[in-house]
Amino acid sequence: MSKDPKRFLHYLEAERKASLLYRALAETVTGDRADALIELADIEDAHAEHWLEKLSEYGVDIPAAPTELDPADQRLVNTARATGLNSVLGTLEQNEGANAGMYDEEPEALDSMSDDEREHAEVFRSMIRGTAIPTITSRATAAPKGGEPWHRVDRSGAVRAAVFGISDGLVSNTALVMGFAGASLNGSLDNSTVLFAGLAGLLAGSFSMAAGEYVSVASQRDLFRREIEMEAIELRDKPEEEAKELELIYRAKGLDKALAKSVSDKIMSDPKTALDTLAREELGLDPDQLGSPVKVAVSSFIAFAIGASVAVIPYTFLEGSAAFFTAIAAAIIALCVVGGVVGRLSGRGIVFSATRQLSWGVGAATITYAVGSLIGVSTG
Repeated sequence: MSKDPKRFLHYLEAERKASLLYRALAETVTGDRADALIELADIEDAHAEHWLEKLSEYGVDIPAAPTELDPADQRLVNTARATGLNSVLGTLEQNEGANAGMYDEEPEALDSMSDDEREHAEVFRSMIRGTAIPTITSRATAAPKGGEPWHRVDRSGAVRAAVFGISDGLVSNTALVMGFAGASLNGSLDNSTVLFAGLAGLLAGSFSMAAGEYVSVASQRDLFRREIEMEAIELRDKPEEEAKELELIYRAKGLDKALAKSVSDKIMSDPKTALDTLAREELGLDPDQLGSPVKVAVSSFIAFAIGASVAVIPYTFLEGSAAFFTAIAAAIIALCVVGGVVGRLSGRGIVFSATRQLSWGVGAATITYAVGSLIGVSTG
């Protein structure tokens, strides 16, 4: 990125031209579309003000603001007047899409500016789709940073970790035990070796799962905290922009403009409530439930150990073929139960999920058993 502050002139020109274009287009329509275009123009003006401040800071001469559209933009407005706004929406969406990454590598741009530019393209996509009230979507709902606001029940991740841990422990350790059992039944290994291998797999897998989940959730928690901290900074430095953003979020939810503004103003009157609301509505985060790394790690450890113990327990009390076939029966039952629970929780269907889980488990165990048998024969 060039360090020449004159590059800000390009940004200023682009924002001014866009504002002028959107205000001219707003005159060709009425209602929500006109409001949306005016709102886009207001945001472009706010961006332009940022670059004006930067240019002044670096002592660069500032050109006068344009009072007329350039020829290309004037043709768009003429087309919109003659044949309707719909006829130029595709061009507008393409132009905004092309400029969406304009500020991605610009260190002097505000953190929100790249997201704003991408949101502008989404406005025109909404109009093209015929959305009843096309509005500027927030950074969260547009997709991306945190994804769509989550419909989460298990915000801590403990249930997810437990289900995944049991499934992983069951499949992986059953396959491991079956591999050693294949060699054992050919006479190359004794019962204690199979038991030791199963216990080693249980402990190694449990600790690995716990460590992986802890690091994953802790890193995610740090990222979410950083997002909330950045939102707090924006709320402190740009309260008017955040108030407008919150208003647009509620308009996107179906409130009319006056009611959305009233709700936004009420929320913004209390900084703590404003930050909490913006974190939830814009970022899709619940500041009170960012997830517990310790809770998820413990849940993963216990769950994996439970799943992994299914094929190990028979070798604790039985030997030879009795232990082998008991382990198979126990594993099949456990695979069906775990798959059924996953299907029940996910809504995918108990039978479907149980069959899928059983198929993967049996497949993995069969392959490792065959490998173990071959090794047992070659070394026996």
